Amino acid sequence: MRILLTGGAGFIGSAVVRHLIQNTTGVVGNIDILSYAGNLESLSPVSASSRYHFYQVDICDASALAQVFDEFRPTAIMHLAAESHVDRSIDGPAEFIQTNIVGTYTLLEAARSYWNGLEPDVKAEFRFHHISTDEVYGDLEGTDDLFTETTSYAPSSPYSASKASSDHLVRAWQRTYGLPTLITNCSNNYGPYHFPEKLIPHVILNALAGKALPVYGDGSQIRDWLYVEDHARALVEVVTQGKVGETYNIGGHNEKRNIEVVHTLCDLLEELAPLKPEGVVQYRDLITFVKDRPGHDTRYAIDASKIQRELGWVPEETFETGLRKTVRWYLDNSEWWQRVLSGDYKLDRIGASKV
Repeated sequence: MRILLTGGAGFIGSAVVRHLIQNTTGVVGNIDILSYAGNLESLSPVSASSRYHFYQVDICDASALAQVFDEFRPTAIMHLAAESHVDRSIDGPAEFIQTNIVGTYTLLEAARSYWNGLEPDVKAEFRFHHISTDEVYGDLEGTDDLFTETTSYAPSSPYSASKASSDHLVRAWQRTYGLPTLITNCSNNYGPYHFPEKLIPHVILNALAGKALPVYGDGSQIRDWLYVEDHARALVEVVTQGKVGETYNIGGHNEKRNIEVVHTLCDLLEELAPLKPEGVVQYRDLITFVKDRPGHDTRYAIDASKIQRELGWVPEETFETGLRKTVRWYLDNSEWWQRVLSGDYKLDRIGASKV
């Protein structure tokens, strides 16, 4: 395998890179522009490998992409690069349109041009795997409903609308041009190396600092939580074993209300970090309810039976085991997140490309 990833310095992308280098014999190319969420330090366990190559490239730059394709000669693409934070998309949607829609189009065209030039046997094995989100499906109304691969799209935010658009582009390039594509839609990820703006790391780090733990509305929003290393395994299964033209939903089978997540984190910190900041009696005392996000979906839940049935994937972590591992990782790796919070993680970006 020669797998070329986009967004491989991000949270999910770096987990996939680590998994590929540590658990397969494949060669990995990583395209990442290194936006605020891209962190090369998340790749430190594998960055010295001779099978790992890094390219600091914008996926909207067609000529740069063509050069990477010519140099790396991939047998598969895993497209993870995306702007992904809902709040940021509400405040500034333009970047989401540019990266998630225009970037996906540019990558599809670069991949199609490269794929058309391959020898027939190599061309037949080539795959373009687009990694998306369950947020494209919108809101679930019933308490027992689940998102399936045929659920109609109804995105609620600029972020989810831009991801829905990119999904449609990928399917169109498969149907119109025959490009061998696959799509996966995942539920909420959590785990090590998660950028601190997201709910779980934000709560952990705020609690350790004795700061308020903000919860939107009354915290009743339900999400299906997926441990990121389980997700990485699933993505590799899809790109290597999945059927061209198919969509696979990937979920953790862990539906939790946001307030439950915050309470569980507080209880884990009581056990694992009992020495609290000055003035804090219990971590739960830091919980603060704030004005709800505009257009906030109430419930997401994934039916992941197809990927289990067809590819044999099931998550290894329960929410309890995965969350405990996550809290333990943040307690044991303060240097990583302190450098993110200070901005020092950006200092190693100049001349970062490793070809």
